[in-house]
Amino acid sequence: MADPAPDGLQVFQVNYADVRHAAALVELLDAYAQDVAGGGTPLSDFAIKHLIKALADRPQAFSVLAFDGAQPVGLVNCFEGFSTFACKPLVNVHDVVVLASHRGRRVGEQMLALVGQLALARGACKLTLEVLQGNHSAKRLYERVGFTAYQLNPALGQAQFLQKLLGE
Repeated sequence: MADPAPDGLQVFQVNYADVRHAAALVELLDAYAQDVAGGGTPLSDFAIKHLIKALADRPQAFSVLAFDGAQPVGLVNCFEGFSTFACKPLVNVHDVVVLASHRGRRVGEQMLALVGQLALARGACKLTLEVLQGNHSAKRLYERVGFTAYQLNPALGQAQFLQKLLGE
């Protein structure tokens, strides 16, 4: 684990083989899933049981944790993708979790700074993420650290994030 910051916060890349890291990741992701911003539904038993191995099996996946002393308080899960226009990797920030007890204390900012460093080390040209329109505190964080709405041509407007669920 990294040396603690002056405020006691430790931010570091997850080692999926470390039992403590794995437990913290699942605990924080489940807390996020149960939050209104995460959909309000706990992780499935399947996800809880298989998530760490599934992440570890994907070389394009990496995660960052924040601990305040012994307490896990923040998580970011990321996946490498590819920008065809730049012909370089990009990193999608898929989950950003900060426990309510630690919001407003720059935990997310510190985790995203490390994500940026790790993305640069992978040769990535940019970070991407999606955020719910009504998640104003998350939007303020993302704007503060340099994220902007994506558009190629202002006449065509901003990109929208869409999904299509597939059969199980």
